[in-house]
Amino acid sequence: MSSRNAVTDAYLAAVAAGRMPAEELAKAVRATGLNDAIYRNGHLARPLFLARAERERLDADLRTLHGLLTGLPARLFGGDAGAFAAAAGAQGPQVDAARAAGGQVTRLSRADLYPDAEGFKLLELNVSGAVGGLENSFLNAAYLDSPHFAEFAAEHGLGYADTMAALCETLRDETGAAGGSPVVAIVDWPESYPELEPMLRKTAARLGEFGIDALVGHAGQVECRDGGVYLAGRRVEVVYRLFLMEDLLRPEGPALLDPLLAAAARGEVAMFTPIASELYGSKAALALLSDERHRDRFDAAEVEVVDRVLPWTRMLRPGAVTVDGERADLLAYARRDRERLVLKATMLHGGTGFVAGWRTGPDEWDRELRRAEGGPYVLQRRVVPEPELIPEPDGTLRPWVAVWGAFLTGRGYAGTYVRAVPGSDAGAVVASGSLTGCVFHEHAAAIAATGSR
Repeated sequence: MSSRNAVTDAYLAAVAAGRMPAEELAKAVRATGLNDAIYRNGHLARPLFLARAERERLDADLRTLHGLLTGLPARLFGGDAGAFAAAAGAQGPQVDAARAAGGQVTRLSRADLYPDAEGFKLLELNVSGAVGGLENSFLNAAYLDSPHFAEFAAEHGLGYADTMAALCETLRDETGAAGGSPVVAIVDWPESYPELEPMLRKTAARLGEFGIDALVGHAGQVECRDGGVYLAGRRVEVVYRLFLMEDLLRPEGPALLDPLLAAAARGEVAMFTPIASELYGSKAALALLSDERHRDRFDAAEVEVVDRVLPWTRMLRPGAVTVDGERADLLAYARRDRERLVLKATMLHGGTGFVAGWRTGPDEWDRELRRAEGGPYVLQRRVVPEPELIPEPDGTLRPWVAVWGAFLTGRGYAGTYVRAVPGSDAGAVVASGSLTGCVFHEHAAAIAATGSR
C-alpha cells in the first residue's frame, strides 16, 4: 500500500528491512521524560513526513486562511469588531472584550487538518497561544537521538521547524519585548492549573533557552496594582494567556479577568495573545468564510484556497442554503445526508459539542439537530482522511487516523503536532486516548522558516 509521499514510503521500507528498530525510537523518547511530563498517553511509533511540495503548499495555504479569517471584520462588518464578535458566537462580556481589544490579533495559530485523497482539509483554525502541541519539537529532537533515524533523516534531507523558537520570536515581535530577557507570566485558569503546572514549568524552562524569563501561575494569583501587573511578587511585562475567552462567562470570570484585561488596555502589560484572537478560530467564522453569499468579497485566488481546503460549513439555522451548487433546506439536508456531516459547537474545545453523523442513528441525530438548532453550532461536511501506516512492535503496519495540528507564526509554517488513533474512523480522534506525534519535512531553501533544523 503506497503512502502519501515518497519519504514515508522510504521510511516504511526501512522498517520492513529491519533498519529502523522500534525499540530504539521508543528508548530515545523515554530518555527525555516527555511521556511523564507532557504526553501522558504515549507517542506514535514513528514520525510523520511532509514532502517539499506539501510543505510549500501548506505554508501558503495557512498564510492565506489566517489572512482571510482575520480580515473578516473589515470585509464583512465594516471594521466593527463587536459585530464580528457577535456573528462569531461571542456573548456579553466577550463582545465587550473584543471591542476593547480594537481588532488586535496574533499570528500564532494551529490549523487542525485531515489529509484526504486531494490534500489537506481544514477542520478548524485555533488562533491563540492557548493551544496544545507547542512543544512538539521535543519529539523531533528525541527521534534524532536514535542513530538509525538520524541516519535516515540525513539520507533524505529531513528537518523540522522548532515551534517553540518560532513562538518566542512571535511573542517578542507582537508584544514589543524585542530585547533583553522580558519577564513573561504564563497565566492559566485556576481550575486547570494544578494538572497543567508540571507541563507549564517545563515550557517555562524551554522559553528560558530563548532568553525569556518565564513565570507560571493562574489568574487568581495575578495582582494588578501600582500601575503594573505582578505574579509571585515580580512585575511582568507580558502575560502569556492560557485562560480562554469562554472563561469570561464563568461566574467568577469578571472578578478574575477584568482587572487584568483593563491593565492590558491601559498598556501596563502586553497580552499574548490578545483575547479576541480566539474569535477568528470560531467555527462560526469558518461558516462565514465558507458561505457562498460572501464570495464577492474575495478574489479568485482566495476562493480557490477556500474551495480546496475548507469543507462546506454552515451555521445550524433554519432556511435555505447552497449545497453542491443547488439550493436546499438546511435541516432537511442535514437529516438526509447525516452520514456525510458532523455537528460542532462554535467556540468549545477538546471535542465538546462534537457529534459525528455517521456514528449516530437517525433518531439520535434528529434529537441532536433539534437541540442545537439556532444555537452556537455549525454543520460541516465530513472529511474522510487518508490513513497513516504505523508499525506495530513486530513490524506489522496498521492504519491510523491522524489529525495534523500545523502551526503558523509570524514566520510562516512552524511545525506540526499530531494526534492519532488506530483504525479508520475520523470521529474517534476527538476522544481521549490519542497518541502524540511530530512531523519532519524535506528541506526547501525557499522557505527556511525560523527555527527550522
